[in-house]
Amino acid sequence: MLEYEHKHWSSGKEYLAGIDEAGRGPLAGPVVSAAVILPQDIELPGVNDSKKISEKKREVLYGDIQERALSVGIGCADVAEIDEKNILQATYQSMRQAVGKLSINPEILLVDGKKADIKHFQQENIIDGDAKSLSIAAASIIAKVTRDRMMRQFDIVFP
Repeated sequence: MLEYEHKHWSSGKEYLAGIDEAGRGPLAGPVVSAAVILPQDIELPGVNDSKKISEKKREVLYGDIQERALSVGIGCADVAEIDEKNILQATYQSMRQAVGKLSINPEILLVDGKKADIKHFQQENIIDGDAKSLSIAAASIIAKVTRDRMMRQFDIVFP
């Protein structure tokens, strides 16, 4: 799961941000993106594509990632923004927000998917990246857990 990271670390890049989103498919709720920068000596057993991990395990891994990552940023586009812009543009916006909230400026972005509109950063887009890159998998867990927590709160307010 570190093949992409090792490729960039060995080329001299120190800070790589994995980026993924949650909520593009569902009909309700926001789209949430996360950006995660991991240290080069990281080991995160069990981290994989968030869709392949149970909710209980995701919650545990969320804490592990938050504790061990060098930086984590989260961005969100709400339903009004999705309706106004369209889901793809709202997703890009939430990804840009997530990158903007990192405490470390990444040298390259590893983004899950075919394409992302995140200007001013070198990026590598990786199809099924959440199953191929540890940084992206970590971001997928942060995004999914964050969105799931938001949806539980919405369920309380709007039963």
